[in-house]
Amino acid sequence: MWLKRIALLNFKNYEEAGLELAPGVNAFTGDNGAGKTNLLDAIHYLSLCKSYFNPIDSQQIRTGTDFFLLQGTFDKEGKEELVACSLKRNQKKQFKRNKKEYQRLAEHIGHFPLVMISPYDVSIIIEGSEERRRFIDNVISQTDPLYLDELISYNKNLLNRNALLKTIADTGRYDPDLLEIYNEQLVASGNVIFGKRKEFMDAFLPVFRQHYRYISGDAEETELVYESPLLKEDFASLLKKNTERDRLMERTTMGIHKDDLLFSVNGMAMKKFGSQGQQKSFLIALKLAQYTFLQENKGFKPILLLDDIFDKLDEKRIKKLMQMVSHEDFGQIFITDTNRERIETIFDAIGVKPAIFAVEKGTVQ
Repeated sequence: MWLKRIALLNFKNYEEAGLELAPGVNAFTGDNGAGKTNLLDAIHYLSLCKSYFNPIDSQQIRTGTDFFLLQGTFDKEGKEELVACSLKRNQKKQFKRNKKEYQRLAEHIGHFPLVMISPYDVSIIIEGSEERRRFIDNVISQTDPLYLDELISYNKNLLNRNALLKTIADTGRYDPDLLEIYNEQLVASGNVIFGKRKEFMDAFLPVFRQHYRYISGDAEETELVYESPLLKEDFASLLKKNTERDRLMERTTMGIHKDDLLFSVNGMAMKKFGSQGQQKSFLIALKLAQYTFLQENKGFKPILLLDDIFDKLDEKRIKKLMQMVSHEDFGQIFITDTNRERIETIFDAIGVKPAIFAVEKGTVQ
């Protein structure tokens, strides 16, 4: 699978742009702020129905205009598929595949799998557990549509249970039967999600370790551990045991919404003790493992987006990474960099000829 062409209208800093793309490596070069990353985000939109960087759709509309439109033509096993996304201010986002509009955006997820590697990914390491759960959910959702449905159901039930706990605290009226109904709903979807996350981590860990060893040259020992309250006790028992605590806190304190991933390097917490280079290598290995997992589960190669990844990686690691992603195991790749000569030098050294696009103030050549 690869993206043959893309068109942007009033998207971020682009008034209008259309690109014919290569099935191999595509590089966007230009100064900071020129719009290189915005092109990657447009591709992300077409694959996953949303921006990688900003959850507010209306903020993607170019200043001074009332709508944006994105169109992409994908080649999927020799068959062309047209994907279009449009948004008018104060209206619902429209998403179409082959001119047919989706009733639910979730139906699109997984048709055109994609992996993005960006400097913003450091939030997976340094921010709270929500970022790490989002990473897990992003990967599994692209391979299992039922998982996304269960996740939507769980989050809805969690909001309802939390609202009930707040009402109980505000009014003093405790309805154990209604709380039990919410418990059962939460447990039903929560157990499915937990099972799928556990199964995912069992398959994902060996692939992650393999990628990290390659990128680091076996320089460090890393560990990635899945942590969940449900690993120690079943969900229904946890909810009952923590009823009084939940009433006091006015929220659900136990469940798969508390799951986390623990990252370490040489036995030390990556968040506190990992260097910038180690953190970057860790994140790249994490995303490459995501790529491998998607490829194995989908049966074809996802699109890989590499946004400004050369900073903070030494020359040796850059060369190893580019050798890896330019190998036949990988499909279409998009790279951004401020330095065109660096792109040319890196790929000349490994015998790969990329399609290079010069980006300047929202125009592409």
